[in-house]
Order: sequence, then C-alpha cells, then structure tokens
Amino acid sequence: MKTRPLGRTGIRVSPYCLGTMLFGRAGNTDQDDCVRIIHRALDAGINFIDTADVYSHSESEEIVGKALRGRRDNVVLATKVNGAMGDDPNRRGSSRRWITAEVENSLRRLRTDHIDLYQVHHPDPETDIEETLAALTDLLRSGKVRAIGSSNFPATEIVEAQWVAQRRGLARLRTEQPPYSILNRGVEREVLPTCQRYGMGVLVWGPLSMGLLSGRYRKGHTVATPRMRWVPRHLTDERTLDVVEQLVALAGETGMSLPHLATAFTVAHPAVTSAIIGPRTLAQLDNLLAGAGTVLDDDVLDRIDQIAPPGSDIGPLDVSYDPPAITDPGQRRRPADERAAA
Repeated sequence: MKTRPLGRTGIRVSPYCLGTMLFGRAGNTDQDDCVRIIHRALDAGINFIDTADVYSHSESEEIVGKALRGRRDNVVLATKVNGAMGDDPNRRGSSRRWITAEVENSLRRLRTDHIDLYQVHHPDPETDIEETLAALTDLLRSGKVRAIGSSNFPATEIVEAQWVAQRRGLARLRTEQPPYSILNRGVEREVLPTCQRYGMGVLVWGPLSMGLLSGRYRKGHTVATPRMRWVPRHLTDERTLDVVEQLVALAGETGMSLPHLATAFTVAHPAVTSAIIGPRTLAQLDNLLAGAGTVLDDDVLDRIDQIAPPGSDIGPLDVSYDPPAITDPGQRRRPADERAAA
C-alpha cells in the first residue's frame, strides 16, 4: 500500500487508517479477535491506527497497546483527548489540567512512551484555544507527542487555532479529522480548503457514513441497528435512503461494491490524506481491504456529484459535532423581554 504525506509533519501514512472505535464493549467484545484485526491490517500494509481515550471507555486504547507489542516502531499511532472520562467535570475537555493528566493515561494504556499524533477530539467552547495549544506544545517539547491535530473543528476554529499559534509562538495543529463521505460532503465548502491552505493533513472519519454506505441498510429492508445508542436515527432517514439506492445502482453499473465505491470516493479528494476504516470483524476488514486499490474515474465522480451534490450533507450523522450556537436555543434568541419591546 502506497503512503501519503501527513500534511507537513514529515510523517508518511497509508491512505487507509485503521479506526478502532468498535473495539471493546462498544462493538467487538473479543479482545483477541480485535488484536487479530489489527495484525491483519498491518500485514496488509496499513501503517496508521487511530483510537481515542473515550472509545469503549479506554478499552480500545488498551487493545491497541496489546496488539502493537513488538510492532510499535512501524506504526503511526494516533489517539485523542477531550471526551468525558467520568462524572467529574474536570475529567474532560481541553484544559491544560486534563490534557497533561490524560496523556499519561493514554500512554500507559497504549504501552508506549510517545504518541505520534495527539488530537483534540472536539472543540471546547469553555477553554481558550491558547490554553490548549500551550499544553500541547509542552507535550511536543517533552517528546511524549510527535504531532498535534484537531478533530471535528469548524473552519473558523481551525483558522483561529492557526492564528493563535503564530501570534503566541505555539505549536500549530498539523492535522484535522472531519466526517466525510458521499452523503456528508459539507466539509468540502470550507473545512477541506482551509486544511489545504494551512498544509494540514486530513484523516476523514465515517467514509461509509456510519454504516449507511455498507450496503446493509436499504429502503424497505429492516436491519437491526447497532448497539451504540447514538447511531440509529440516520440509518432510517427516508430521504437519505433514497440517495443510497441511487448509489447502489451506480456501484452495480461500475462493477464494484458500494463500500469500495464510497471509500475510494473519499481518498480521491486532493485534501484527504487517509480515510479511517472502522471494521468490527475480520470479514469486514477483508472486504474493505479488497477495495484498497479502487480508483474512480472522472465519469464515476461526475455521476456521484449528480446524485449527492458537492458541499452538501444529504443527512447529518448522529455523532457529528454541533456547536453551541446550534444546540443551545438561548444563543439564537433574544431574551423574551427584548423581543416583546422590539
């Protein structure tokens, strides 16, 4: 498997990254089987693994650490910080206090002395980005972290982080991890061009739109939804399923499976370094690896553009990040007394 530059970090990674969100209690509960999946991916030429402290409440990191025993030096290892790791309000977020504590926990679980790419999992509206970048800069200087990045950041926050780093002499975020698939193309408008402008590597999650482009979820077919409480809604959206049917037909016409079409689409974008594939079983991994060499020609890409227009989100993912301006009604409405007086 050929490699691509991870932005301007000097690190080279495979165009497919093994995502491990489904390893552990949130998906595959057989740890030994998860280790076999990781080894199969490495043997196939994938050299990039992405995990996070919150995946299966840290069990995913433990599984990855177990699997990389004796193979760590040949793997670009990425993990994340920010998600809630307990009821204590200080065991989450992007404060210096939490970052410096949680990186030690991740290093211990991963059984390593350094993390190749340490990412802020989501924006933290309660923490000044300078506070976060200062803590990450110190981790870089200590050697515990080799590169830093963001995940699910809107374009405005990516730009702000770059400017703050330049003005304050802090380390820059070198990568971004946004959601991207045929059904979720909103990042094409600003996020991906912004990453290109700043020379950032991009590893995209959800190339199969959290299962919708796996070929299992079809209009008029009843399929058991995953156990994860935050996934099922978008799998049953009728408008989205109409588009899926058109993509199924296109994949059939081109002689490829829908997952292969979908994953090849994401890595065809010039801003994308690597697409994160997140298999739960060996069979799922083998199926995705079988399409690793798939290249879409312009005619197929034009057809996809007709079905799912560039820059559009056909159906939002249940797990996509929404800023407080969207989730908090109070940020969109003047106080009642001001409205009445207007």
